[in-house]
Amino acid sequence: MHWPQLSVARTLTWPLEAVDTCREVASLLRDALGKSVPVNRPTNSHSDMIHDSSISAYCFCMLKYILLYKHMQEFQFSVRHVIMRLMWKAMDKMRCFRKRSMFPFLGFLITFLLFFNLYMDDGYVLEAEKRELGETLMQPANSHTFKDLSNFSGTINVTYRYLAGIPLPRRKYLTIGLSSVKRKKGNYLLETIKSIFDQSSYEELKEIVVVVHLADFDLVWCENLVQEMTRKFAHHIIAGRLLVIHTPEEYYPSLDGLKRNYNDPEDRVRFRSKQNVDYAFLLNFCTNLSHFYMMLEDDVRCSRNFLTALKKVIISREGSYWVMLEFSKLGYIGKLYHSRDLPRLAHFLLMFYQEMPCDWLLIHFRGLLAQKDVIRFKPSLFQHMGYYSSYKGAENKLKDDDFEEDSIDIPDNPPATLYTNINVFENYEATKAYSSIVDEYFWGKPPCTGDFFVIIFNKPTKISKIKIVTGTEDRQNDILHHGALEVGQKAVETKQGRQCTSYITLGEFKGGNIEVSNIDHKIGFDIECVRIVVAASQKEWVIIRTISLWTTQPVSQLKK
Repeated sequence: MHWPQLSVARTLTWPLEAVDTCREVASLLRDALGKSVPVNRPTNSHSDMIHDSSISAYCFCMLKYILLYKHMQEFQFSVRHVIMRLMWKAMDKMRCFRKRSMFPFLGFLITFLLFFNLYMDDGYVLEAEKRELGETLMQPANSHTFKDLSNFSGTINVTYRYLAGIPLPRRKYLTIGLSSVKRKKGNYLLETIKSIFDQSSYEELKEIVVVVHLADFDLVWCENLVQEMTRKFAHHIIAGRLLVIHTPEEYYPSLDGLKRNYNDPEDRVRFRSKQNVDYAFLLNFCTNLSHFYMMLEDDVRCSRNFLTALKKVIISREGSYWVMLEFSKLGYIGKLYHSRDLPRLAHFLLMFYQEMPCDWLLIHFRGLLAQKDVIRFKPSLFQHMGYYSSYKGAENKLKDDDFEEDSIDIPDNPPATLYTNINVFENYEATKAYSSIVDEYFWGKPPCTGDFFVIIFNKPTKISKIKIVTGTEDRQNDILHHGALEVGQKAVETKQGRQCTSYITLGEFKGGNIEVSNIDHKIGFDIECVRIVVAASQKEWVIIRTISLWTTQPVSQLKK
């Protein structure tokens, strides 16, 4: 017997197809029975394909297809079980009582189908499903990537082209992501990659992987650039330290008819919207490659041993919540994330790709994940070196004046507890002097002789260098005019907390500042406390801008 082929819904449009299927089945039954069923008649009649002796089997087959629809699992199993039992009983009786059993059964089945039809039309589909259905139907045909937005913790289903290198099975410490397109003037990508590798030690290279997303739709340009990269960085590609990928154009959303927010010209809106999607696909690819992810642009140079500096900062932030750490104050340069946050960030950029530039979206993402304040460190580890922008080749002379070529001198303040008996002004607490975040400092009212500011480490620590700066450029008189720096040991528990019982003096403040080096060679014990003591009362308030400590912990002992 020839059976008609009915479509089974397999996409987000399943509610509409389900209704059509119900109507089609009801129409078939009407044609077969010659009964009047109040359902719109389909264009093609299938009554000639149905024999009375097989109506029950055919209806059962159609009902089985209907019950296979997505999101109907619980309904499916219970109803199918009942229908199967009724069907087999009916078919068994039909051998002897065909005429008596056929029409009651068909009446039951028609009633069920009509009920199902009305149920679907009357709003069985949840509002969320309706919205998702509407959005999907309105999206252009090439926007299938956006169907995954409901699952923000999962990666986006994209098939990438591997242009050079393949991911290694072992997770690295840091992934450095670069997205690059063809520029009208200049190309700095190769210099950027060279700087990353040249400024890293052999041990550091073991812990990083560089992923380059060639996001231009000009495949000839991509292939030519890959050939050049392969010649220059072949050993890094073989070692799994350099991957080059490309996302096919078919995965991109529509870049025509975009919102012209902020009165930007159409070509600029298109450029920045595509750039958001470029970064989203790059982030999506890098999700499982490492523990941390660093966002860079394709026209930067790096400071020496930047990975070691990053590790120091990450270790110093243990136990505190953060979403994005910044190691440059420019654009998308030097933004550090936990790799676990990359899927959500990728989805976020895709959702709002046409709304605003990427650096603005990064700020909103940070805020949505409850990091209210900027956490930026000095000195900056990355410097913008491009002269011509990737947008129309316009001049771009931006430089980060906090950049230092040698980053190994970044302090690594060990975990500690801080307190002071100096009256604190507003929310300028003691801990802000110990933070390496830009523009945070301690601010207190005029101190008196004997007042103190104490740092108590969580565990005894070898300290090689201490540097303390008071006052700011705006308030140059708010310095500690007379004070001494001390280090202590033999900490004990007291009613006021842990305190050291033995101190020795390292030096006195001059001009509000003090710097002492080679402490580990001068002191014969592991330091448990650092104390600033006010030697004379003063009328001016006091700002402790930075407290920087360097430990003697070898680089090899930093957490991987």
